[in-house]
Amino acid sequence: MSYILPEHKIYIAGHRGMVGSAIVRELNKQGLTNIVTRTHAELDLTNQAAVDAFFTAEKPDFVFLAAAKVGGIHANNVYRGDFIYQNLMIQNNVIHAAYQHGVNRLMFLGSSCIYPKDCPQPIKEEYLLTGPLEQTNQPYALAKIAGIEMCWSYNRQYGTQYLAVMPTNLYGPGDNYHPENSHVIPALIRKAHEAKESGAKEMMVWGSGTPRREFLYCEDMAEACVYLLNLPDAEYKNQLNDQHPPLINIGTGEDMTIRELASTICEVVGFKGELVFDASKPDGTMRKLQDVSRLNGMGWKDKMQFKQGLAIAYQEFMNRSGI
Repeated sequence: MSYILPEHKIYIAGHRGMVGSAIVRELNKQGLTNIVTRTHAELDLTNQAAVDAFFTAEKPDFVFLAAAKVGGIHANNVYRGDFIYQNLMIQNNVIHAAYQHGVNRLMFLGSSCIYPKDCPQPIKEEYLLTGPLEQTNQPYALAKIAGIEMCWSYNRQYGTQYLAVMPTNLYGPGDNYHPENSHVIPALIRKAHEAKESGAKEMMVWGSGTPRREFLYCEDMAEACVYLLNLPDAEYKNQLNDQHPPLINIGTGEDMTIRELASTICEVVGFKGELVFDASKPDGTMRKLQDVSRLNGMGWKDKMQFKQGLAIAYQEFMNRSGI
């Protein structure tokens, strides 16, 4: 039996992004269509008065907080002030308004970069705040850590039921293919396609190719998010206690090197040239594999085969590019 019923009103903050749009599709697939959304032009989430007025008017029962300023290594490192300011403002306003207006359950979506740069692998939820962060995305990571603490603090002080989830690196429909501000999979898909189309003999990849990364198809992520927010009352409340943050990893539990990733993308795209790695560019954290045993123990496991997911992502990239 679903905890979220068709008559419940669900607000998706950030519904146009890859994460938010995937959650909207998953809710619709489950027959949950009483969904409220606002574009950035319609509602500036960094404006506290505007956010409060929205919650007063709409009175949502559930909230998925997927709105955030996001980007890859380059964007995180260059626009550091933007990343910490905008993310703190968005989450502070939405979480506080949800509490003030009696939202039943809220889900805050973060990122695996919240974990220490050199923590043991795979990364368990309890490793949060046990060591220094990766410097290139520290402002973004600190904002997300503050969001987790805010959910936990409101749960403890006000009895709210706010859950934070940490998806691993995502890819799939709705991704950002900007040449400078994209994450690794869309960046490599674009590079491989352009190399193939130009007849290039080689393709340059940032870094040494040795870091290992875990990747999750965005539709799987959305299914996991809805699954968690829909848990029966006793099981859901079991995730919320004073002893540890209300934090759950979402991932596949498997990783690969950037070299393996680039090679697989070239295979899917059809680029047959040589891969060249520019070791002068930053690698970031050498390994980020999340421990997903807690989520798996609750009955959820990812489904999408990686090459199949990449093929869907590449097709969407070509459709969006008008190719």
